[in-house]
Amino acid sequence: MIQEDRPLDGERVQGRVKWFDPNKGFGFVIADTGGPDILLHANVLRNFGQSSVADGARIEIGVQETPRGVQAVQVFSIAPPVEASTAPLADFETMDPELLANAELEPARVKWFDKAKGFGFANVFGRTEDIFIHIEVLRRSGLAELQPGEALAIRSVEGRRGRMATEVMAWEAAISDES
Repeated sequence: MIQEDRPLDGERVQGRVKWFDPNKGFGFVIADTGGPDILLHANVLRNFGQSSVADGARIEIGVQETPRGVQAVQVFSIAPPVEASTAPLADFETMDPELLANAELEPARVKWFDKAKGFGFANVFGRTEDIFIHIEVLRRSGLAELQPGEALAIRSVEGRRGRMATEVMAWEAAISDES
């Protein structure tokens, strides 16, 4: 719990991402218990294995009080925004929900992603075809953007227009979920 009268060094805080801009290299978290905004630097997020995080995502971080304010020093977990739409994407509406939920989690690398266009592609190791990644799938997975070469874990299915991601997560998060 954040209390204004004592240092926050090493404290674990749960909250919500206020905003994060990968181009600027930082963003802010609002703690559930209130208090000042908490700086979340891109390097701390990268240490968790992600290059971005969706606005509104739930996050658990370790914080430290500094002369410039409270800063995140470690990310423990990230969950997609609660208010993320639960309606299926048009491409998945006619698919068996069980098929979507049970798709294998596979290692992949981002080929390219364009946030302005709202999509990008990744390659699963050992496969030649590209996997289409829609920005809404990214948001529902708690991410906001992807960088070329970034390691991921992807669940994908064969769709009307080829292989499509149904879930995307940072490689490090997938490894810790499997443990």
